[in-house]
Amino acid sequence: MDSLFKAFTVFENEDGSFKSEIISKSIDDLPPGDVLVRVDFSSLNYKDALSATGNKGVTKKYPHTPGIDAVGTVEDTSHSSFKIGDQVIVSGYDMGQNTAGGFGEYIRVPREWVALMPEGLTKKESIILGTAGMTAGLSLRELQKKNGIEGKLAIVTGATGGVGSVAVIVCSKLGYNVTAVTGKDSKADYLKSLGAKNVVNRSEFDKDPRLIDKGLWDGVVDTVGGKILANAIVQTNPNGIIAVCGNANTNELNTNVIPFMLRGIKLWGMDSANCSIKRREFIWNEAANLIDFNLLEASIQTVSLEELIETYPKILKGEISGRVLVDLNK
Repeated sequence: MDSLFKAFTVFENEDGSFKSEIISKSIDDLPPGDVLVRVDFSSLNYKDALSATGNKGVTKKYPHTPGIDAVGTVEDTSHSSFKIGDQVIVSGYDMGQNTAGGFGEYIRVPREWVALMPEGLTKKESIILGTAGMTAGLSLRELQKKNGIEGKLAIVTGATGGVGSVAVIVCSKLGYNVTAVTGKDSKADYLKSLGAKNVVNRSEFDKDPRLIDKGLWDGVVDTVGGKILANAIVQTNPNGIIAVCGNANTNELNTNVIPFMLRGIKLWGMDSANCSIKRREFIWNEAANLIDFNLLEASIQTVSLEELIETYPKILKGEISGRVLVDLNK
């Protein structure tokens, strides 16, 4: 095993600006941990792009290697739960935030962060799930538990994104009548191919909400926040569930208590970073059984570490649809 490896690394300049480079690092530079993994695939998530631009709310200290997802092979371990050669997926917790992440050819992490790869999935399919599949799966699990699905109407905002596209597929497979919200009109046919019955332009939601509006949705999966979420809240039917799992538009939410009091709706935050390994394995396996990965192929972009430098700013500008995979062998 070569002790040197490539890593996408973000540096803070003296003037407070940030730059990204591909550098050589030593395995000795990695933090302590129970499991050393040779990374084959990572993925680009919104949080990774924030870290790469120097967002101190995500990453406190630089230089840093982002990447909250990683799929690869165990190269060394001090824990009996794993053996050398195991195929594993690591996602969430502190990886890629303040712990060196999947944008490097090696990671070393605590045993509690590592899950065996779901049965029947390839490495590529596992990374397509990753945090996006986990977040979508957790959201749909809450809708299913709290509200049922028979004949219900669901809406997914930010539907062309990584979480949104998986959520559209899973919602449809579970039996919801799905409406997809997107700012990309050119993706309407693609969203319908994933299972959406209707596609609505985000401009219909990106406006100041009423105090309460006509009830339209039994379940909401929101990935964007802001006015779009606020309008989804006031349009949610009695006893409806709103799963909040993203802030691609904004962190802010200007709403009121009336829909909650008059309709008994519930707003649930999805914490995909810190849920247990057992729950992760359950959700990933459930999602794997519901997802036709061929449907997602049209929206998957695969880049190398070098190409990632030009790619990550696009996700912050809303220019990315679907999933961006990072191939560490490319």
